[in-house]
Amino acid sequence: MNVNIQTVHFDADSKLLIYIEKKIAKLTQFHDRITKVDVYLKLDNIVHNIKDKIAEIKVSIPRHEFFVKQSSKSFEESFDEALDALINQIKRKKERQAA
Repeated sequence: MNVNIQTVHFDADSKLLIYIEKKIAKLTQFHDRITKVDVYLKLDNIVHNIKDKIAEIKVSIPRHEFFVKQSSKSFEESFDEALDALINQIKRKKERQAA
């Protein structure tokens, strides 16, 4: 599984990167054929908008891609929400394949 973490308009500290890598490693529990994971962390500085930290996750498996985008006040919160939504997508896809 190839993991790529990109930050847009800022430099992430090592604690945040380690946090994300640990969480992504758990994705293999839900699908064993994940080939690539792209994580994009962005700052969205829209005036008067509280939700300004965006996490996007793209997971590639053979013949399919999952994509989730979430925003909140912290990167950890945005990433956790996006990861939960992504896990739900993966579970639904596997259930449909099994049926």
